[in-house]
Amino acid sequence: MAGKERDREERDSEFVDKLVHINRVAKTVKGGRRMAFAALVVVGDQKGRVGFGHGKAREVPEAIRKATEVAKKTMIRVPLREGRTLHHDVSGRHGAGKVLLRAAPAGTGIIAGGPMRAVFETLGVQDVVAKSLGTSNPYNMVRATFEALKNEDSPRSVAARRGLKVSELQARRQLGGSEDAA
Repeated sequence: MAGKERDREERDSEFVDKLVHINRVAKTVKGGRRMAFAALVVVGDQKGRVGFGHGKAREVPEAIRKATEVAKKTMIRVPLREGRTLHHDVSGRHGAGKVLLRAAPAGTGIIAGGPMRAVFETLGVQDVVAKSLGTSNPYNMVRATFEALKNEDSPRSVAARRGLKVSELQARRQLGGSEDAA
């Protein structure tokens, strides 16, 4: 039993978690108001895997723990170019939250607002330019960022889908379109 517990500890230690937002919520009951806390947490391994979670409890640490558990269960893999930036520009939307994510040259850093910055730091992206165009609600911003990241494709997956080699795909890109147009 101790072996399983130690194995879980090692697996958990590889993840970096960031607390994005804490919200105090009140439920009105017969005796007055009952306070609780809602936490939004982003978890990632800084190598291309990231997830987010929402937890609610009477105490802050318990809410954070619940949110972290949910985040670890709902992780997605995002292909990164050279392990530092996105392959292409992409936009995402969730509710009123709209985000635009752009690949950036080396040395740019993470140029993004609060909740999006937390996602990129835990994902392991070092160079990206991001803009939130809609709401500033952290929940919708994080969900819109995840919608955008789900649409991210690597040249390898595009080549496999089209039945080409990656080198052929890159050659077509340099020509500025397909050979048929010439």
